Amino acid sequence: MNHTKNVLLAAVLATLSLQASAHRPWLMPSLTQVDGKEPVVIIDGAVSEELFEFDHIALKFDGAVVTDPDGVVTPAPQAASLKSRSSFDLKLPKPGTYKVSMASKNMMASWKEGSETRRWRGPEEAFAKQVPANAQDLQTTITQTRMETFITATKPSNGALKPSGSGLEMVPVTHPNELRAGETAKWRFTLDGKALANFPFSLVPGGVRHRGVLGEIRLSTDANGEATVQLPAGGMYWMSASYPAGLAKGESPKGPNPRRYSYSATLEVLPE
Repeated sequence: MNHTKNVLLAAVLATLSLQASAHRPWLMPSLTQVDGKEPVVIIDGAVSEELFEFDHIALKFDGAVVTDPDGVVTPAPQAASLKSRSSFDLKLPKPGTYKVSMASKNMMASWKEGSETRRWRGPEEAFAKQVPANAQDLQTTITQTRMETFITATKPSNGALKPSGSGLEMVPVTHPNELRAGETAKWRFTLDGKALANFPFSLVPGGVRHRGVLGEIRLSTDANGEATVQLPAGGMYWMSASYPAGLAKGESPKGPNPRRYSYSATLEVLPE
């Protein structure tokens, strides 16, 4: 039995109730494939309990960037922010694939001052200024997060898909705008540029509000850090992964100078 079949057999369509779902941050393009002269798509950002519904708060587009078909990275356009969503128009002047992404690296610290516990959270470069150098019982955790989505104008290209080599990343072996229901796709997961073998990740389809169950599809990479998967029904999907895997919400990884990584992407699976 080949690895594709093994992955399919291992995939679990979880029947979690709506009450068990958590708030998730996500990016959503109005279209993932467009034609025409200098087309424009809308990029929405939100944090919601039901995927791709505007039911909680707007996502702040702090640090959002756009990678164009030539691999050139520029800040995302200024976003308009409402109560439950933020949005900006993305112009696509060149043919090819664009990546919209947000990446952040923060540090959490706790230490003792007498009988009191002090806590701080912020960018890593501010740590030395905010936390005493001789802090007692100092504990730190570094968290790196990455969110992505992809849009193709006229024809797909690969210039925007090159990984950064930093943090947890999904490297699309199959082009992310050429996913079609019933066909197979291959994805690779890396941590700081190194393949992650036997690494779990998941896909959650939109439409949770109408299904009544989360519908999570749980998957895993092989010994080479790749997963070859037969794609499910067409629609928008939220891909998510974290490292180390299996940590509960709010739980910190163990060991000296622990780090925690998370990755998510919004992908469209086209109908057959």
